[in-house]
Amino acid sequence: MNKPLCALVIALAALSGCSTESRVYRDQPLVAKVETGMSKDQVQQIGGQPQSISDRTVVPGTCFDYKLVKAGQKQSYNVSFDGKGKVDHKSFMTCAEWSHVQQKAREPSHTVGTGGGGY
Repeated sequence: MNKPLCALVIALAALSGCSTESRVYRDQPLVAKVETGMSKDQVQQIGGQPQSISDRTVVPGTCFDYKLVKAGQKQSYNVSFDGKGKVDHKSFMTCAEWSHVQQKAREPSHTVGTGGGGY
């Protein structure tokens, strides 16, 4: 799979089902204030101690799992950090789900009858 298509698959998977959550939880500090490039300490100052911290399995780095709560509803939310400890992704899914999306995006495409154009 070429890189632009891979990036598109990851973006679409990360965004699927997020429009409702982003509206409901947009005022939550983790959603509203955490930005790409922030450090782990900055994220914890905003969101507190995560429920769990895990090493990323597809791309080197770390991932924080949080549970957002509003009006009795709970929603998974993750903040993912690159190998330098800087935020490079956040989404309304668990770290395990985000890892699965990344893994799927890296798997070779097994489409039949593409003609093997080689480009």
